[in-house]
Order: sequence, then C-alpha cells, then structure tokens
Amino acid sequence: MSDFALRLRPVEAFPVQHEGRQAIALRDPAGYTDAVVLLPRGLLEIVSLFDGEHSIADIQAAIMRRHGELVPRERIVEIADALDEQGFLDSPRFAERRAGIDRAFLEAPTRPATHSGGAYPLDPAEVRALFDGFFAPPEGPGAVDGDGRGQPRVAGVIAPHIDFHRGRSAYAWAYRDLAERSDADLFVVFGTCHVGMKDPFALTRKNYESPLGQVPVDREFAEALAKRARQDCFGSELAHRTEHSIEFQAVFLRYLFAGRREISIVPVLASFAHEALAASRRVDDDPRIPGFLNALGETIAASGRRVALIAGADLAHVGPRFGDPGPVSPAELAEIGAEDRAMLEAVLAGDAEAFFESVARDGDRRRICGLSPIYALLRALGGTRGALRRYAQWPDPQGVVTFASVVFQ
Repeated sequence: MSDFALRLRPVEAFPVQHEGRQAIALRDPAGYTDAVVLLPRGLLEIVSLFDGEHSIADIQAAIMRRHGELVPRERIVEIADALDEQGFLDSPRFAERRAGIDRAFLEAPTRPATHSGGAYPLDPAEVRALFDGFFAPPEGPGAVDGDGRGQPRVAGVIAPHIDFHRGRSAYAWAYRDLAERSDADLFVVFGTCHVGMKDPFALTRKNYESPLGQVPVDREFAEALAKRARQDCFGSELAHRTEHSIEFQAVFLRYLFAGRREISIVPVLASFAHEALAASRRVDDDPRIPGFLNALGETIAASGRRVALIAGADLAHVGPRFGDPGPVSPAELAEIGAEDRAMLEAVLAGDAEAFFESVARDGDRRRICGLSPIYALLRALGGTRGALRRYAQWPDPQGVVTFASVVFQ
C-alpha cells in the first residue's frame, strides 16, 4: 500500500463487550459488507486517523507525538489492508465492490427480501406463526376479525420498523385497524432511509420479494407520481437495496391480506427532515418536498384507487450505541417516554409542522429516526387526526429505541 491518505467509509461505530473487554464495533449501514469488525481500544486511535487527511507517515507521527512510540509502517498497512478487504475503506477496491453490487441490484427484476432468514424467517409457515403471535393477548390486540363495518375508515397508520422480535405487538396494534377498517388495495409506504441519499424521496419499480410471495409495486402509479412531481424520483433507487424500513411493512402487508384481497404498494424512501434540521431551515425551503407530496395527493385523486398511507418509522434512539456518553438510566428512560409522548401530541393532531418543530426544539437530541416518513405521512394526510394504539420502548441501557403505533381515520 502506497503512502496515500487513508479514509474510512461512513460506517456505524458503537461500543461492545468482547471477551470481557471493551471494543468498538464497526458495521456498514449501507450493506456493502456483512462483516462486523471489532476494534480493541489500542487500534481505535490509529483507525480514527483514517480520515482522508493523514498518510501512513502522518499517522506514525501523530502517534509518536501522543505516546512517544513509533508504530511500524507494516502494522498500519496490515490494519488498513484488513479493513479494506472487508469493505470498510474508501478505496479503489471498495469502488469496484460497490459498482458490482449496485449493478446487480439495478439489473435484478425484483427487490430481494434482504432481511429474511435474519430479522424474520425464510419459511412461510414460520413467518405466519411469528406474526400471528404478535396479535395474541394480553400484549397484542387480538386477532383480526373483520368486524369493522360502520366504523370510520382508516386513512393511514404509523407502524414501527424496529426488528420484529423487539417490536412484536406494536406491529399488530398498527395493522389490526388497517385490516379491519380499510378497503385499500394500494398502500403508499414511506420508510426511513437510514444511510441518507441525495434526493428527498426515492421510488423503485421493483416488486418486493418476501417468503409469502412478491408484493407488487404499482408501476403505473409510481410513474405518474414521478411525472407530476417533476423531479428525479428514481435517482436514489439504490437506497432500496438493503433498507429494512419498507421491507418489514411489505412482508407484513403480504401476511395481512393474503387470501383476502390483491394488494400493491408504492415504496417511498424519505430523507429530508434531518437535512433541514442540520441546515437550520424549514422543510418546505426545499421545493422538492412540497412538490412531491402535493403530486402524491394529485396522483391519488386521479388514480381512482382505494389508497391508504403507511409510515414505517421508529422514534428515539438514545444511549452509547447511538453516540451518547453513558448508559440510559431508569430515570432517563422515563424522561424519554415523557418527551416522546409530548412530541406525539403533534402527530395525533395531524400537524406536520408542529411535529417537526417539536423535534427541532432540542436539536433532535433523541434522534427521532422516523422524522422524514412521519412528516411526509402527516402532510399527505392533510391534517387527519390520529389515535395512539401503543407506545413502547426497547429499554437496552446501551441503546434505547422507542416506537409507536398510530392509526389515522
């Protein structure tokens, strides 16, 4: 390896315990490598200098200044080569890896069920049994019985996108009302794009695979939406490749309506609200966002279809795993819950701007993961009020995640 500046790719870094010792785990949220690399504290200082500004000689000099110790060039090369082999360095080797993976996805006829066999089973019977269990009382709302006649029609829901084994009954609390009180056969599904993207919205024409069968995408609707929005709605399509926030909703919808009615989806990944926060501006300062959401309303009206909206969205992410200095105490967990519920008042009122402001007020201290899809859903529903069916927390002190099930009618 020549003496050029080394650069670590944008990856997740979080503390872990390994064989009784503290380490830092590196993982690629973009999914270009499945590897998880554990860095002992002794290596962390070296790898932290893989920032694109330090050559190998610069790294040696920096460590020498700090500790009076010369790290052999061969050792730094060995560390860099190991990271590069696993796809963690921004390098020619990684560029080749990424190009091949991207090309394979774009050429594939469908969007694979990336998380089946991990986040949920591969076997269809096991998937059904798993999801059936989410509805079981006392934690769940009870099985879908279809007896929702005469009750208000469900226009949309917020469901979690946390792993199924952690979200469990929260999925059922969101979707039971939808199954019983919606005649929709087309679902526009907004999902968080966890890795960010250059466009505020990303569509795909690819049907979503699932162990229960394909979930078809309404390509005609998606094309009409893109045309009305007058922006490149497919330019960030690659973001769909491994993103789970829509995949989990797609497989649950397939489970929910199998044998009941034929359905299709329009999957919409969203990434714009955190960008607005970072730039200290309003969401609508980017004309692409109201342009897309207005176009969605027009496309729904013109389609004549029975449409419901879904946001696959979690709430707070707090703790060392997400960058906070220390574990979350029981008192802090209660505080997070109180702040979440205060924020949800704007959601239940159907007020997108008030929701955004409630998150912006403290600089998104709790890292509201579903900020963009929830905002988009609220704007698209045009002030429709919601009802909170369930609020829950995954209370790991190292990484608390909160989520809610909300029904709009």
